[in-house]
Amino acid sequence: MAESTEVKSGLVDFHCHLDLYPDHEQAVQQAESAGIFTLAVTTTPRAWPRNNELAQKTKHVRAALGLHPQLVAEHEAEITIWDNYLSETRYVGEVGLDAGPRFYKSIEAQKRVFRHVLQKCAEAGNKILSVHSIRTSKLVLDYVEELLPPEKGKVVLHWFTGTKKEVQRAVKLGCYFSVNSTMLVNERHLPMVMEIPMDKILTETDGPFTKSFDRPSAPFDVIHAIDALARLHYKEPAEMASIVRANLREILTGK
Repeated sequence: MAESTEVKSGLVDFHCHLDLYPDHEQAVQQAESAGIFTLAVTTTPRAWPRNNELAQKTKHVRAALGLHPQLVAEHEAEITIWDNYLSETRYVGEVGLDAGPRFYKSIEAQKRVFRHVLQKCAEAGNKILSVHSIRTSKLVLDYVEELLPPEKGKVVLHWFTGTKKEVQRAVKLGCYFSVNSTMLVNERHLPMVMEIPMDKILTETDGPFTKSFDRPSAPFDVIHAIDALARLHYKEPAEMASIVRANLREILTGK
């Protein structure tokens, strides 16, 4: 199977924290210059204005309005700021739930925030959400099923680590999945990843929280996820990249 050095543009990084790189503006410009559709997620609503300002100057970068579950303990009150900005964007993220050991103490506040986010997105309609679900796959899907039906918005499960049955349930609920190369080198995750239908796969880096060649991943490193998916599915990288682009187009336009 060929490596993907020939696939240089038209890639998709559907979850990247561009504002957490040392030079935010440069990170945005690099993604733009590379022609990579990059969803620049934010962790608090206060980060939205600057992210939005930079993204609006580009063709390929989109800013998402977030309130990260790992920060809800200190920032729950900012949900009112989140509300104020929601009308400015189609993209929401990073949002969701995290029941890992460090963050379980705030799970009730996280539930309040996430339910609120889903309700407001359903009311607004046509939003696209990048959703975190560490140790909460079932609960996240329960809330999505209850509060955000597919005709009201699109959910992309970021770095999903649920079971194969949960993948099947998520697909029935209309969810997509963004996968990164770190997931794809972990053999524990591969049976779950293989359960994702080809028309529901997107790629991501989650940079700078993942590494590529001992440095923080950047959007152009999403090519490594394309390579890994291509090998898993016995496809050429260019074909895999084309599938991901088609899935993105489906989310954005329904075509």
